[in-house]
Amino acid sequence: MSESYFSLLVKLGVMASIASILARSSRFKSMLMRESRTLNQRAVFSLVLSIIFAMTVAARIQSPQNYYAADLGLEGSLLAGILGGYVTGLLSGILIAFPALFKGEALTLPLLAGVGVLGGLLRDLAPDPEEIWRFSPFPDLNIFRFFKETRNYRGTAFHLLFGAGILVAEFLRSELSDSRFEHRPFGLWSKWKDHTPWFTAALYATTIFAVTIPLKIWNNARNEKKLEEQERLLVEARLAALTSQINPHFLFNTLNSVSSLIRTDPDQARVMVVKLSKVLRRLLRKHENFSALRDELSFIEDYLAIEVVRFGAKLRFEKDVAEDTLDMLVPSMLLQPLVENSIKHGLSSKVEGGTIRIRTRRNGSRLCLSVEDDGVGIPENKLATLLDRGIGVSNVNERLKVLFAGEYRMWIDSHPGLGTRIEIEVPELHTALAAVS
Repeated sequence: MSESYFSLLVKLGVMASIASILARSSRFKSMLMRESRTLNQRAVFSLVLSIIFAMTVAARIQSPQNYYAADLGLEGSLLAGILGGYVTGLLSGILIAFPALFKGEALTLPLLAGVGVLGGLLRDLAPDPEEIWRFSPFPDLNIFRFFKETRNYRGTAFHLLFGAGILVAEFLRSELSDSRFEHRPFGLWSKWKDHTPWFTAALYATTIFAVTIPLKIWNNARNEKKLEEQERLLVEARLAALTSQINPHFLFNTLNSVSSLIRTDPDQARVMVVKLSKVLRRLLRKHENFSALRDELSFIEDYLAIEVVRFGAKLRFEKDVAEDTLDMLVPSMLLQPLVENSIKHGLSSKVEGGTIRIRTRRNGSRLCLSVEDDGVGIPENKLATLLDRGIGVSNVNERLKVLFAGEYRMWIDSHPGLGTRIEIEVPELHTALAAVS
């Protein structure tokens, strides 16, 4: 009898291994994420499961006696039906049974095809597809839930029905594997003639756990993929929120400048409108998280051309840009809030005006950016909290944090009366990586 119990353990071990291997496949996880599938997707899903579980049937036919329990054809057919529906279950049951036909087990084909359809029936009876993944192999827990969780009695009733369906499938296999049937399918029930009630209970429990184990493993994989998708959507939402803070703020100031010049200097106002149209064309393009540095600098030049009209000769702009940095990718709208801050807080209150300098250089595989002004500077008590306050600098810092996590550096050096320098260092990005981000 020890040999029979050992075979049951082998059965569970093989199922756990198969489920774990499949869970590592991103394509298989994508299949699991779909609750509704086209006919073609059902066929592909069925083919994947059929190949895997048909191999277990073939392994049982070719293996030594101790490894007969590697045959997971019935469990695989039931899983195909419960996860994919009637079509997937029926097709999988037929394909999984195919190796057994070479050994003359003709009843295996109608048995596994029927079990696959049974799985599809159970799927249709589920009040919610998520209830399939919540199934527990412990009947006492399901019974407790049935009477305790009155709000979800349909779900707990389904779990009880699901467990009963697995037992019915094993009962059919055990009965058909009896020696009185010709061309009978393989079953552990008939393998050991001296089985006891304890072995019978262990056999049925093993079948339940063999169906439950992959459901739990694959559900963990589904949850991980859902979390990844939620994190991605959260990042996109945060970036969209941060960008929406920048654009209206910038446009509001620019339109104020235009309105102030319409009466006093119409020609200059027209120049600003032309420059503003170029800026708007950039802002209204399809949103991208990253753009080439040369495009960002071109945008800054248009923006500063507007501000120069507003401030006159008081505002000067210098740039020291390394040629090998122009094609490097940077977050879109990265420099504009920093330049705007320099004008608004550093130079606007300075009678004689000042200069804004932008410098770029490559440091190995990293891009170094610097925005500097010779304005009034930032008081020390405000400098310590600048990255966490306001719209401009804190916004840029938050975007960098979302996009690069801990792989970026941003620091501010300022002295009252001398000016402020903001430096940023980000890793080099390639177009393909930026597109994914």
